[in-house]
Amino acid sequence: MQPRLFLPTARATNWLLLAGLLAFGQALYLRYLALEYAPVALACQVGLNTWLCATFRLTIVLYQHAVFGWVALAAAVLNLVRPSILLVAVALVASAASAFGLVLHNAGLAGLAAALLILSLARPAPAAE
Repeated sequence: MQPRLFLPTARATNWLLLAGLLAFGQALYLRYLALEYAPVALACQVGLNTWLCATFRLTIVLYQHAVFGWVALAAAVLNLVRPSILLVAVALVASAASAFGLVLHNAGLAGLAAALLILSLARPAPAAE
């Protein structure tokens, strides 16, 4: 008998879709209405102290160190080793399959993470304890 493959349930798939779409929307919002929108970007660089400017500064720091891509890659590798819905969600939100990696220009690492995430669906499901 072949082992059962790791597949999220219908309910888990719906939650993963929701998380992915919310992350994608947030990434688009940050990129096009904060990072690349000149009035907001200039105001934040001058020292405006709002939640959007704090998010702007945090995103710039995380982008400079490719954190979005590394988080996606780490979650995808861990999910490949031991499949889990939580790891799928983290990798999906951080990788190119969903949002931050591709939209915020960490496409190399996020693309690799998306490939590993797809590959992890061919892994056997963990044994029930």
